[in-house]
Amino acid sequence: MTVNSAPAPEQAREIPAYRFFHVRVLRSHRLSPSFVRITLTGDDLAAFAQCGFDQRVKVVLPLPDGTFTPLGDDDSWYGRWRMLPEALRNPIRTYTVRAVRPALRELDIDFVLHGDTSPASRWATYAAPGHRLVVLGPNAECPGPVGGQEWAPPPGADRLLLAGDETAVPAICSIAETLSPAVRARILLEVPQAADALPLDVPPGVRVTWLPRDGARHGDLLIPAVREAVRELAAPEVSPGAETALEDVDVDADILWEVPQPTGPAAGGFYAWLAGEAGAVKLLRRHLVQEAGIDRSSVAFMGYWRLGRTEGD
Repeated sequence: MTVNSAPAPEQAREIPAYRFFHVRVLRSHRLSPSFVRITLTGDDLAAFAQCGFDQRVKVVLPLPDGTFTPLGDDDSWYGRWRMLPEALRNPIRTYTVRAVRPALRELDIDFVLHGDTSPASRWATYAAPGHRLVVLGPNAECPGPVGGQEWAPPPGADRLLLAGDETAVPAICSIAETLSPAVRARILLEVPQAADALPLDVPPGVRVTWLPRDGARHGDLLIPAVREAVRELAAPEVSPGAETALEDVDVDADILWEVPQPTGPAAGGFYAWLAGEAGAVKLLRRHLVQEAGIDRSSVAFMGYWRLGRTEGD
């Protein structure tokens, strides 16, 4: 007679791709007037997956009294968070991992500072060693892919364009530092002021241009710089006037997020990754796809935020 034993509870439960990591501030390093790097530490970080590129995480900020409302350890945490009364709902924001060192139990996240106008900027401005934080990040114990990355150039893409505003700087810098010496790339970074230009270690074929706004509107420098870079990098693929269907996206009501997954070699070798303020990204989307006629499989567009709105609105 064969007896089939029920699996142990820990075996039956699916290992989540993302999990909560309970951490504290190890150190804070001001990189520039608008950027601060917070290094977090905690025993949990031994299980933080080292994915690289533009790996997204959720940062759970403390309530005014420094506490965190428990959200459970399964994929239903978001629904529970939404149902909480406002006084118990910890602010949550999305960030990019700048670096992770699991062996040292360390995680770096670069925050954009803009005063006390948002919970994340306020927390990062005053963060000091010992301050607690919770990070929802990739789980190294998950046997499958964890997701949370949008950098997906197709095979053969050797002419690259990465562009964004200050909210995309950590992701773009992380990607740029991993690029192959065999590629030719333009990196365009619009930041609040000239002193926000950060040192980057990139291969010789990668040209980095910092675009300080110095009071100009978001996108005023980035949009024309992207147009110029498209003419320079994507000349073989540019088909002005080509009839390309492009549905409108209301960035005040919907999320602009189009990331094609490669299904074959790059069309002509060009690939663009654009992120930042949704209104500016929408204009760039229209230029590349409709005006320049770039194949939609060769461009990724991400509206990270929208002027006048906070995450979760």
